[in-house]
Amino acid sequence: MKYITLSFDDGPNANVMSDMLDVLEFNRIPASFFLVGNKINEDSAKVVRRAFKMGCDIQNHSFTHSDMSKMSIAMIQDEYEKTESLIEKCIGKRSEFFRPPYISVSGNMHKAIKVPFVGGKGCEDWLPEITAEQRAERILKSAEDGQIVLLHVMEENYATVQAVKSVIPVLKSRGYEFVNLPELFRIKNINPCIPSHIWTTVK
Repeated sequence: MKYITLSFDDGPNANVMSDMLDVLEFNRIPASFFLVGNKINEDSAKVVRRAFKMGCDIQNHSFTHSDMSKMSIAMIQDEYEKTESLIEKCIGKRSEFFRPPYISVSGNMHKAIKVPFVGGKGCEDWLPEITAEQRAERILKSAEDGQIVLLHVMEENYATVQAVKSVIPVLKSRGYEFVNLPELFRIKNINPCIPSHIWTTVK
């Protein structure tokens, strides 16, 4: 059996993230969502709770989606902790992983944030000119056992919803099982807590 994790940045919102959850729920698979704190409000928090109840894990992607590598330790901690507080309020627990905005990191970030850092293999799905078909093709071409797929559920990014909808049955037919991020590390029996490391594949 091969394992893969779908991860989604830049939520929550009540439209694209909701549609993505519909796709995941229909296919009975979990995923991982990395949230931007300043997008969490009363309406979008409901979507976060739905994801969590479905078996998705909820992780931290900063508060303002700024380049944190240029920040002081105090500023980094503020970005991180504001979002942690909102996540904990939503689901009753803190996150286990952090994805730095733009995958841009610094020594100060590793000093200030004590959880593992996660990147992933993307398909440039933040670019509107990349079609759903191209996104799906790139996901399928780069898929490998233990991979963390990095995608986005920001407003209006419906092409990624369509891409994910099309790749799930193909990956299943290739012998992949979809798991959330903490489960991927458990299955691979790998401790994610490696100093100054950014995970893209767990193997």
